[in-house]
Amino acid sequence: MKYVVCVPDGAADEPLEELGGRTPLEAAHLPTFAALARRAEVGRAATIPEGFPPGSDVGNMSILGYDPARYHTGRAPIEAAAMGLRLDDDQVAYRCNLVTVGPDGTMVDFAGGHPTTEAAAEVVNELQKELGGNGVEFHPGVQYRHILVTPAQWADADCTPPHDLTGKPAIWPTGPSAAKLQELMDASREVVGRSALDANQIWLWGQGAQPRLPSFADTYGLQAGMVSAVDLVRGLGALTGIRIAQVEGITGWYDTDYEAKRDACLQSLADGDDLFLIHVEASDEAGHAGNVEEKVKALENWDRRILAPLVDALDMDDFRPWRLLLLPDHATPLALRTHTSESVPYMLVDSEVDGAGGVYTESGTAHCEPVAGHTLMNHLITQGP
Repeated sequence: MKYVVCVPDGAADEPLEELGGRTPLEAAHLPTFAALARRAEVGRAATIPEGFPPGSDVGNMSILGYDPARYHTGRAPIEAAAMGLRLDDDQVAYRCNLVTVGPDGTMVDFAGGHPTTEAAAEVVNELQKELGGNGVEFHPGVQYRHILVTPAQWADADCTPPHDLTGKPAIWPTGPSAAKLQELMDASREVVGRSALDANQIWLWGQGAQPRLPSFADTYGLQAGMVSAVDLVRGLGALTGIRIAQVEGITGWYDTDYEAKRDACLQSLADGDDLFLIHVEASDEAGHAGNVEEKVKALENWDRRILAPLVDALDMDDFRPWRLLLLPDHATPLALRTHTSESVPYMLVDSEVDGAGGVYTESGTAHCEPVAGHTLMNHLITQGP
């Protein structure tokens, strides 16, 4: 049996006037989604447990089959793992966004104009030269997403994710460690401001110690691979021993190479992996930007450029039998431009056994009682639809 897990990040949404009262999943042309749903088990998954922030760290941990209530310590230490950083017990990691804050204190752009990874790295390296030291370490990541490592004593602060503040007044850190964080954020303006980036400072959030996760192979008895352009998802792979495919042309943005991700999946399965996870960030980025057209386009790209040819290939004798699980890690409603904790639609398809069938949309699954998101991986592997 071969297994594929598909994660269109932030795909779930709410009805929009611009789409005639439909959600992007309802408005997009998704013939492959619809055909699979007609033979699938279709339902709702609570990927964000009650009381947890509705972030991709929590949602993707759930999708991989690890209960966030047991294993989650914070977002940044997961991303740090993707960068090869292993934190000591006396260290914590903070997510370090390059952001644009307006003169009036409004969060203009939580992604700092989406700089290239190379240009951003130059700025982060300058931050390290000028502001690093005494246990403070800046590490460059991807585009606007970077990591700050600090002494563990700096962990006690309440920090607001910058994507929750788009177009709103910045909410600065509070708590015992807030003064240290604020000092760094203030000092970063001079360094970042000298660059050619649209960003003008750093934003610190998502802190935590590095979690200790049991390996995926030991937990589920399968060899697994994944592809993602996002350090957060790759970090979960690194922490669980899942092989991370190195693929050219994947960006974490609208222009990512969908075909390359699909082909990485097929190659991984052909080479002997039992399970492969495909993650695409584009729909989430569109949700944060409030870009209706790009969110619909991202879903249609999933259908046309990944799912349709992927299913055709899986139906070849070399891959049968197979099962496929598809769900977003959380909702990112375009009207809100940030994540929400509501349950999301999922579908589980088996090449040999049809499920009850259904409609893969928010309204099509509204009647379903949500299942705990972290239980779906075991359901995929041991039971099927």
